[in-house]
Amino acid sequence: MPHDFNQQVIDEFRANDGRVGGPFEGGRLILLTTTGARSGAPHTTPLGYLPDGERIFVIASAGGAPRHPAWFHNLLADPHVTVENGTFTYRARAEVLTGADREGVFARAVEADPGWAAYQAKTSRILPVVALTSVETGPPRFAGATPGATLTLVHDAFRRELATIRKELAATGSVLGAQLRINCLTLCQGLSNHHTGEDRMMFPALRHRWPELAPVLDRLDEEHRRIAALMEELRRTLSEPSAAPGGLRAEVDRLTHELEAHLTYEEEHLIPVLDAMAG
Repeated sequence: MPHDFNQQVIDEFRANDGRVGGPFEGGRLILLTTTGARSGAPHTTPLGYLPDGERIFVIASAGGAPRHPAWFHNLLADPHVTVENGTFTYRARAEVLTGADREGVFARAVEADPGWAAYQAKTSRILPVVALTSVETGPPRFAGATPGATLTLVHDAFRRELATIRKELAATGSVLGAQLRINCLTLCQGLSNHHTGEDRMMFPALRHRWPELAPVLDRLDEEHRRIAALMEELRRTLSEPSAAPGGLRAEVDRLTHELEAHLTYEEEHLIPVLDAMAG
């Protein structure tokens, strides 16, 4: 993509916590920063990605251009990269997939979006697939200026991902695609991790500091259990080879309804307290 267009997307992404318009609107987008193979300078590129549990995949398509994009050459020289997803920034290690691993992921990508096949058809080169895995050992670097703003950013990321999954489900046919299954499982994993962190750290700290919050925290604990049950049902459905998109849509809708009410209640009652504690 032209440099000026890239920079506009980067600026909009950073100014709006990962939300952009234009061709990327409503899609999954990261900013990938590599180290220039020749210059040694940081080089940031907006890229679409595929979720995959604890890692993500990016594809060096360059729109089907005859040559690999600059960012791909950079990570071949130095696989240590930085990923921004609008909620937090983390260091990652890039690994170029080969053989059956590459073919399997690319097939999933094409099944989810035929545009990848169109890019491959335009060029004689094999479009590389790259796995990005976090190498952070400490807490993530959140974009929020305050604890309350950070909580909202995390919640909004879950809202956006649910909206994207619902859009994908609405567009799918009678067969549930492999990548869509993984998207749903990755969402469940991330939400489970978030709630586990709240249960083990944030909620006990708030109970100790603010005893009068007990009724609010009791309700949030119960909502965590209900959401966990909905996610377990969703996982069971996804484990069935013959799972139908229609049934999955109903389960995702139930999860969305329950989660939105939970997130809104938590923000209303905890953000003022979190920001007061930080102040």
